[in-house]
Amino acid sequence: MAFHVSKLTLRLPKPVSFGLRPVNGTKHSCIDIKFTNITSAANSRSLHSVFRQASESWLANYRLLKPKPINFRWAVSTAKRLENFSSASVASKSFHLKSTPNRNSWSRLYTVALSVLGLSTGAIAALHTSVLLAMSETIDLDSDRTAWQDAKSLLLSASQEKRRGHYRIDYLPLEEIPVWTSKGASPAQSRYKSNDALRQKISLFRGDITKLEIDAIVNAANKSLLGGGGVDGAIHRGAGPLLKKECATLGGCETGEAKITGAYGLPAKHVIHTVGPIAYGGVGDKERNALRDCYLNSLETAVQNQLRTVAFPCISTGVYGYPPEDAVEVALATVREYLDEHHEQLDRVIFCVFLKTDEDLYQRNLPLYFPQAESAGQSESPPGGQDPL
Repeated sequence: MAFHVSKLTLRLPKPVSFGLRPVNGTKHSCIDIKFTNITSAANSRSLHSVFRQASESWLANYRLLKPKPINFRWAVSTAKRLENFSSASVASKSFHLKSTPNRNSWSRLYTVALSVLGLSTGAIAALHTSVLLAMSETIDLDSDRTAWQDAKSLLLSASQEKRRGHYRIDYLPLEEIPVWTSKGASPAQSRYKSNDALRQKISLFRGDITKLEIDAIVNAANKSLLGGGGVDGAIHRGAGPLLKKECATLGGCETGEAKITGAYGLPAKHVIHTVGPIAYGGVGDKERNALRDCYLNSLETAVQNQLRTVAFPCISTGVYGYPPEDAVEVALATVREYLDEHHEQLDRVIFCVFLKTDEDLYQRNLPLYFPQAESAGQSESPPGGQDPL
């Protein structure tokens, strides 16, 4: 049903100037007036401009044209229906006047313009949709006055090409992140059977997690979810103030839990926030289980939201004091076991590190959890095949 303003203008005569004009050889009545051009108003992305200019032109010709009497009761009723139709969106402000002394009089003028145009309710809906599409190209992700719900919805429904116009930072597409290749350990030393189908779902990337153009990046957040230092601060800065506004509605997050938001100015579509354990006093079962929950619940959140690519930072190994050499084993074991059960629901899991020492830790440990099959004789186990030593 919907059509764009540009399609509507193709059906109208080409103008010399904007406005209404009588057509030679026809009766001078409202229904015989031809509306000549709305291109200039459409380009200004304001329906109010369309209606106002049409109405003023009609009034200028009112005495010459001697139009048929207009049923103003019907006009006011129709205007009210239009106002109700358009009140649900910020974009609908183009239907209204902010500083008009007599609002009813302008409502009548709008209705006159609509009747001259011969627009139906469906046409008005199409014009309204056009304004929404136009505004989606100018979302202000740097202002905390923007409604995060509208921005999130528009960004998630936009094509990748249009979303790239809103990135606040550089981006790295998934195609440029290589699949990890096993090195170092032999299959006999590994803790799980070789499975190339699962191994090809794993990447190790050293760099800025905020630049990854994937479905979701995981944020090592604090319990408030309102931003902090390290990865948390970098994600909030890259996303912009709307991320904090959405996070403020989530009621915080407990250790080991995971909550999802939009990513706004980031190349990723979503941010999954999880709170890691504090391990200043050493690592026991409590801390180990909590860290495992961080990875497990983040993966569950991704799958529940039909997200197929996800990237993890090193959770809790910074100011929270979790020993990196212990944390890497929890991360790899949890991801491997989850992929064994849910390999069809995820395409790529990226371990994103920032320090060279963390990269070395993953390079040494990844072959133990995702070994590569020997070229001679060793067969791969099917997805889900697990054989810990």
